[in-house]
Amino acid sequence: MRRPLVAGNWKMNGSRNSIETLLEGIKRGMDSVQQAEVAVCPPFVYIPLAQKELAGSGVAWGGQDMSIESSGAFTGETAASMLLDFGCSYAIVGHSERREYHRESDEQVARKYMAARGAGLKPIFCVGETLEEREQGITEAVIARQIDALIDLDGVESLRDGVIAYEPVWAIGTGETATPEQAQDVHAFIRARVAAQNADVAEGLRILYGGSMKPGNAAELIAKPDIDGGLIGGAALKAEDFLAICRAAN
Repeated sequence: MRRPLVAGNWKMNGSRNSIETLLEGIKRGMDSVQQAEVAVCPPFVYIPLAQKELAGSGVAWGGQDMSIESSGAFTGETAASMLLDFGCSYAIVGHSERREYHRESDEQVARKYMAARGAGLKPIFCVGETLEEREQGITEAVIARQIDALIDLDGVESLRDGVIAYEPVWAIGTGETATPEQAQDVHAFIRARVAAQNADVAEGLRILYGGSMKPGNAAELIAKPDIDGGLIGGAALKAEDFLAICRAAN
């Protein structure tokens, strides 16, 4: 039985005061979350604050990205070891905004996944198609290419107990959401793609939906057999909305 995971990606939002308030609200509401594992990924500079506020709360925290490199002359980069120094459990890799704005290739994302896993972090491996790619009918080909880049580089065993987040790029921050059926179809394809190489790994793989999941649609999405939680953007910035999504997994 795969335990649902709800992870908040705060992106470049918040201030010290607003994040303290948000973390306090999440902590207060955790008693109502019975099933889901819960994590938040603040901007890098606020990770020490998350560590201070969330220690012992049952809420994990992580980075929104990380470097392939372990150390060295890489200005602006953050190593996996640095995330671990501040108690991080997770690292998001390959988010569509990183792929688009920073031109991260499939191979780069796969190498970040390897670096995170090798250091002891749990990488959340993001895949997804743009609106243009969906309209062209190549969603599955795009997803397959992104997943195969990791499997070709690190083997299917690297996904054992792993986390993939399917984020239809056309539904991120737009208010648009894939229907539960559309989301389930892609999640099922992802699991089948992995199962073709190792059914046991595929069965344990958690696949999150990352396209504008909200309190109003979370329960219907998470109820689908291959949707194991959510990677939450905007709704993760309001404690009650985020907790409502977490409770949907109950």
